[in-house]
Amino acid sequence: MKRVRVRQVGAEDLYRLAWKAVPHLPGSIGYALFHVGADLAWALHRVRGGRGGVGQLERNLARLLDQPVGSRQVSRLSRQAMRSYMRYFYEAFALPSVGASQLAARVRFEGASQVLEDLGRGNVVVALPHTGNWDLAAAWACRELAPVLTVAERLEPEDLFEQFTRFREQLGLRIIGQGRGEKVFDRLLEAAGQDRYVIALLADRDLSSSGVRAELCGYPVYVAAGPAALAHRLSLPLYTAVIYYERLSGRRRRQAGSPWGLVLSVRKVEVPVVETGHDQVAEHTRAWVRAVEPLLVDHLVDWHMLQPVFEEDLDPERLARGRSRGAGHGEGASASQGSGEQDGGGSEGSGRAAVLGEGRS
Repeated sequence: MKRVRVRQVGAEDLYRLAWKAVPHLPGSIGYALFHVGADLAWALHRVRGGRGGVGQLERNLARLLDQPVGSRQVSRLSRQAMRSYMRYFYEAFALPSVGASQLAARVRFEGASQVLEDLGRGNVVVALPHTGNWDLAAAWACRELAPVLTVAERLEPEDLFEQFTRFREQLGLRIIGQGRGEKVFDRLLEAAGQDRYVIALLADRDLSSSGVRAELCGYPVYVAAGPAALAHRLSLPLYTAVIYYERLSGRRRRQAGSPWGLVLSVRKVEVPVVETGHDQVAEHTRAWVRAVEPLLVDHLVDWHMLQPVFEEDLDPERLARGRSRGAGHGEGASASQGSGEQDGGGSEGSGRAAVLGEGRS
């Protein structure tokens, strides 16, 4: 008898299925299913343990909470954060079914006056942490502010990346694909000169091992130099922002067609005055990290960071190799080559990355 080989279902198959099926689900069912998925992932970690996924999320949260990893507060927050994370995925897959009026009702913008003033003069650069639903916020920004220019890690297989790219381009984004290890800073510079954009780059996790060392709540982290480097090279204003969820009720809930809305809270980061011999790109990078810290701490439940970000959790050998390469060119040169990190690393990175720019392609 001829043996039939059954192909194992991969993450890319689940993504394709979700693109087709999720937009047709009633919202109440979609949110419930993805929240159940979040609870299952969280419960599985409680049984199995381990350092990856939920385990890494809890270590990240514990530092910002200044609480032990095993504390009840960290555990409770990690469960809520997983629900927020899976809510993002549901809404991203369902986004093709969201109408313009619903989109407008879902997003509340804090800090609009400065951004609109600067956009009236040209491009702005936004350095973002992995928070909230950045696909939905990007779609809103394309309609209400300006087209969004960002970088997305190229996925395998290629057709899945093309599917992500087409979807986001239909929302109004301009996507620059980035292969693993590929430098795209020059392409980003070229694209920025072709139109008026909100240039949004996820930057709270550096994948190049040549990022800028900063402090987040007193703990050392390495973040991407790209946003500050781009702002410095093109003399553009630099902003940072946190995207977080809020419960909707009454008229706005009916208009949004969802129980959940988003707040896009933006802060301008002034160029720091640096002493001779100090790297302005590095100092501007540390300045946006300081500016985003209180916003992030206030909305930790929507920080979807399931990857190592703090120095203590990083591979010391890989970090040392990156530091030695950076030392060969000088910190300023290294920073100017950065592209802003697009979090990759499997389905999480590719799925989420692309929009307002991640590891969220």
